[in-house]
Amino acid sequence: MTPALSNAHFLAEPQQILALGAFGLIGLVALAWLVLFVAALISIIGSPHTGGMKLAWLVFAFVAPFLGSLLWFVVGRGDSYRRRPVG
Repeated sequence: MTPALSNAHFLAEPQQILALGAFGLIGLVALAWLVLFVAALISIIGSPHTGGMKLAWLVFAFVAPFLGSLLWFVVGRGDSYRRRPVG
């Protein structure tokens, strides 16, 4: 038996490589979602909105984590800094 063939059992099957790649991609997407969610929570808490509006955005972020976080950065955050009182 040649040395190359004796180590052949260490080579991964194509299905195993695809499965590991899929799990890696799922993990990366989950990590990105978690970072977006935590960043939205921190941003909402630190925003100049009143307590009631902060609570509404926090509830929305927890009820619909991806959509709530995304909408906070698209709509809510800009709105809170446009309406900030001067002085």
